[in-house]
Amino acid sequence: MLKLGIVGLPNVGKSTLFNALTAAGADAANYPFCTVEPNVGMVEVPDPRVDLLTEKVQPQRTVRAVVQFVDIAGLVKGASEGEGLGNQFLNNIRETDAVVHVVRCFDDPDVVHVMGSVDPVRDREVINLELVLSDLAVAEKRLERVRKAARGGDADARAELGLLERLVAALGEGRSARAVEMDDDERKVMKGFNLLTSKPVLYLANVSEDDLPEGDNEHVRALRRAVEESGETAHVIPISSKIESELAELPQEERAEFLASLGLDEPGLHKLIREGYRLLGLQVYFTAGEKEVRAWEIRVGAKGPEAAGVIHSDFERGFIRAETVGWDDFVKTGSVKAAREQGLMRSEGKEYVVKDGDILLFRFNV
Repeated sequence: MLKLGIVGLPNVGKSTLFNALTAAGADAANYPFCTVEPNVGMVEVPDPRVDLLTEKVQPQRTVRAVVQFVDIAGLVKGASEGEGLGNQFLNNIRETDAVVHVVRCFDDPDVVHVMGSVDPVRDREVINLELVLSDLAVAEKRLERVRKAARGGDADARAELGLLERLVAALGEGRSARAVEMDDDERKVMKGFNLLTSKPVLYLANVSEDDLPEGDNEHVRALRRAVEESGETAHVIPISSKIESELAELPQEERAEFLASLGLDEPGLHKLIREGYRLLGLQVYFTAGEKEVRAWEIRVGAKGPEAAGVIHSDFERGFIRAETVGWDDFVKTGSVKAAREQGLMRSEGKEYVVKDGDILLFRFNV
C-alpha cells in the first residue's frame, strides 16, 4: 500500500485537499492548527483496467489497490523549536513512503496567509527547513546512542556510525538526507531511521479555478524554478483543492461533465496517485477469478517469486511458476480463458520480471 504524508503551512489548502481526496471530514476552518490530530484516509486507486477485468470476469468481489494519506497540522516557522503545534505530529508521517508538500499558489484576500503574503518559494524553504531540523534532532539522538554502543564493541553500531555522522553534518548545514552520498547498503540502513528528508517529495501547487486546466501562473513558475535550481528531481503538480472539493461532492455520473466544463480530463487525485507510483517505482499486477479480482502493488523490476510474496510469504517460499497473461493479450482476446486457448498464456519461472498489468496465477508448493 502506497503511503503519502501531507505537509504544508497553515491555510494553503492542505486539509481541504485531504478532505476532497479521502472524504474523511477533517476540520478545514480558516485558521492555523485546526487539524490537531493526524488524519488518516484511505483512497482506492482509480484504474480502468480493474473495471474492465470486473466486467469480463464477473467476480464475487473486486479489491482495488489503496493509497493511504496522512494529514498533519499545518507547520509554521520555528515548529522544530516548539512554535505552533505542527512539529509534535511530524512523527506521524515518518512511516510514510513519500512526502506530499502542498504549496499555496493562489491569491485570495479572504484566506489569510500565516506569513502575511503568498510566496511559494519562501514557503517551500520554511517547510523544508523544519523537516531538516526535525530530522537533525532524531539523527543526533540516534548518533549519541550509536557512539556509546560502538565504543562497547557493537558491530551493527560501528556500521551505522559513519553514516550517521555524515547525515548529522549535512542536516546541520540545512541539507536534506537525500543529498548525502551513500551506497546501496547504507541506503538500506538509512531506511530504518525514517528520516523525513530521506523520503521522495512531490510538490502540489494549489492553484485557483481560474488557473486550470493549464495550472500555470507566476507562483507555480517560481516554485518550479526553485525546485529545479535546488537540484531536486521532485515534480510540481498543479492542483486546485477547491475544484477537488467540489468534485468530491458530486454524484459519480456528474463528475466527467464537471471536469469537461473546466477543460480537465481527469481529477487531480489521479495525477497525484500516478506520480506517486512513478516516484516510488511501483506498478500493479492482477489476479482474476470467480471469487475475486484484485490489484496488487509491486516494485518495478520485481520477479515472479517477489510478486507472489505480496499475496502471502508461502507463495514466495514455495514458488514454482506463474501462469501469465499480459494486459494487451487480455484486451485482445477478451478473457483469460480465450488467451489460454489461443496460446497467449505463458508459464513463467523464478527469473521472470513482472510487467505492469500482468494477470497472474501462481503455482506453488510448501
